[in-house]
Amino acid sequence: METLRERKKRRTREALLRAALELFTTRGYERTTVDEIAAACDVSQRTFFRYFAGKEDAAFAMQERAQALFLAALRARPPHEPPMEALRQAVLEGWDAVRSNLESVVPVDLYLRMYRTIESTPALLAAHLRRSTAAEETIARLLAEREGVDVDADPRPRLAVAVFGGVIRVTERQWCTGRDCSLEAVRKLTVSYLDQVTSALKGNWRSA
Repeated sequence: METLRERKKRRTREALLRAALELFTTRGYERTTVDEIAAACDVSQRTFFRYFAGKEDAAFAMQERAQALFLAALRARPPHEPPMEALRQAVLEGWDAVRSNLESVVPVDLYLRMYRTIESTPALLAAHLRRSTAAEETIARLLAEREGVDVDADPRPRLAVAVFGGVIRVTERQWCTGRDCSLEAVRKLTVSYLDQVTSALKGNWRSA
């Protein structure tokens, strides 16, 4: 059970995170300082650095949280399930878990605005690509371990994750530029786009 001290620390971190994301999305990431984030919560700069390594750490905190939910869901998938189906079900379970795990910290609309800020800020976009590459390697190694293959000798885990990761990136971009910003919308898009992977890769794109 969470102690009073732990609850206070969690609330302070969450307040700093919300303040950071609000400032990043309204003033701009580059124009926002750590001092401004701390001042918005009436704490010191030193307090901010107790919870975050820097502005980038705060900017990606919710994406890291969503990724952790996905990895946990993937580890829990039945061992007999084919790799791509395990990835599919894990990401859908991850979106289902986001409502209780993400909305308790920041509103979905703020999460969406932060995603748009990342996409439109060169420094953040570069960091996002770097983090995505590292995340895909983690997923590939987890998939290889699950399937009992050597990730450095068998290309299938990395190939599967590359295709899967590409679909998720397209899905998220479509979601964040669309009119429907709900979690139901991104879940529906995820299902639709994953269903199209096989036909998109193997089928003839030209109409008869």
